[in-house]
Amino acid sequence: MKTKVRLWATYGTTVLGISLALFMLGMLLCVGYHSFRLTHTAQDRITYKVDLSPDVSDSLALSAKAHISAIPYVKHVDYISKAKAAEIFSRDMDEDFVDFIGYNPLYPSLMVNLRSDLLPSASNPTLNQFCLEVSQLEGVTGVAYQENVVNELHEVFYNLTWFLIVFAALLLLITFVLINSLIRIAVYAQRDTLRTMRMVGATTGFILRPFLWRSIWYGALGGMIASLLTLLALWVFGNEFALGLLDADHWMWYALIAAALILIGIAITCLSTIFTVQRYIKSH
Repeated sequence: MKTKVRLWATYGTTVLGISLALFMLGMLLCVGYHSFRLTHTAQDRITYKVDLSPDVSDSLALSAKAHISAIPYVKHVDYISKAKAAEIFSRDMDEDFVDFIGYNPLYPSLMVNLRSDLLPSASNPTLNQFCLEVSQLEGVTGVAYQENVVNELHEVFYNLTWFLIVFAALLLLITFVLINSLIRIAVYAQRDTLRTMRMVGATTGFILRPFLWRSIWYGALGGMIASLLTLLALWVFGNEFALGLLDADHWMWYALIAAALILIGIAITCLSTIFTVQRYIKSH
């Protein structure tokens, strides 16, 4: 009876340890996902203003809009005529400035949003190509955008990418070491069973099979518990700070993260079990 209690305690401790190790990895994956999502959202909201000649006709402006819209990395184009620009400016100023000064000094323009997948390293050459191509269109006088904001966003994305890659690699290594230690303890707890199977002449594959199946359950169960803990943490943070972390748009990515945690848990536990059991058999 005491032996069974000790075994169940060992099983429970092993699964709990695996769950906590994978939970840390799951939180890092969620942080990485939302960081990239916010960075791409910021990229989508950057507007590139294509200035048009003050006397450009609507047909020529719409032709330029159609040409720009056909560029593969362009996401959206809006045409702002002189009258619409004056309307927007008057609404922002809460005063009809055209009646005040007697004429409309604003120029027509095209407001362009580029695709967020331009980030990170290919953005500057692509932007230079975009500005050069658009500036050569008839009726276009130039392209203006907040270059410092774009460059800073690229730098943040680049640094964030490398930080998450390095941190994820370190955390994955730590996770492997922790789970490997837990599996070694779980196998050691059944050393008597291993010794008996060796004494009756069981082959390495026969001995390894039940331990391997148990390790798969360890990894799968640990991954599922880690996924539930990750979702619980997201729910707590989302409700506490009104972040909308559990919106329907994110569920596909959460499902992928959960699947990754389960697969990583199974892979690490299986590898650790194989190494531990084979080492034990060779040493005895």
